[in-house]
Amino acid sequence: MDFRAVEENLRQSFRVLAAGRPATDVTELPGVTIASLGAQFQMFNAAFLSAPADTVEELDDRLETARAHFAARDTAWSFWICEGWLAGTARRKLSRSCQYAGLRLSSEMPGMVANSICPPARRLPRLEIRRVTSGQGMEDFRAIGATCFHVPLVWFAEVFDHEMAERADFVCQTGYVDGEPVATAATVMTPDGTIGVYNVATSPAHRRHGYAEAVTRYSIDAARDAARDAARNGNGSERVILQATMQGYELYRRLGFSEVTRILVYNSVAFSSGHGAKQA
Repeated sequence: MDFRAVEENLRQSFRVLAAGRPATDVTELPGVTIASLGAQFQMFNAAFLSAPADTVEELDDRLETARAHFAARDTAWSFWICEGWLAGTARRKLSRSCQYAGLRLSSEMPGMVANSICPPARRLPRLEIRRVTSGQGMEDFRAIGATCFHVPLVWFAEVFDHEMAERADFVCQTGYVDGEPVATAATVMTPDGTIGVYNVATSPAHRRHGYAEAVTRYSIDAARDAARDAARNGNGSERVILQATMQGYELYRRLGFSEVTRILVYNSVAFSSGHGAKQA
């Protein structure tokens, strides 16, 4: 089931981001994974399904488990659901079940998989691409992300904090033209070597020049080098996954991605954007 690669990497990305934070909450409950940063930005206080829900009753029980967990902590939260986990009636009644749990739909993203990346169809622009660790590099990464994902900078800085360098499994890259930051991408690898692509964004003044494609290809190549190192220990994969907005959808198709599922995000407080969204 290809959708499993998408949802497993997505959950892993939240676990990595949560690591080492004072208010973190990473918990496995029956059929539910909690991966919460304890952040103001409730999109990052997340619950996920971790097993199929074949009936509406099963889905409602899982949602109540998650709702009660966050209510006990007085924390606004979000529910990230991969439709591949849901069977017929449960899938059709998803919005109703979420409404009963006090959740509103915030984002809907195609979940995509590529087993190989197609070569460029055009000459890509030259970028100086730097791995983000701290200091000015982190400020540049945050500024582009906050602008493109329509999130207050203070919220984005809370998620991508000064300790990101310690979370080596969440690799952030920023591309520069003449010293000016223009585009970002990030990757997370699951234990089998599957690479997840996140936070693809281009500064509004620099769109339609191929910068998103260039930084995304670079990030995938860098992550694949790490995956090949892992393969020497028996854990390698060439597979890449992402969740795309419709703005970036055609780019990802050209890169060789195919849609295998949908990711829907429901919030306990309505909001318009999210972690998995891409702004190419």
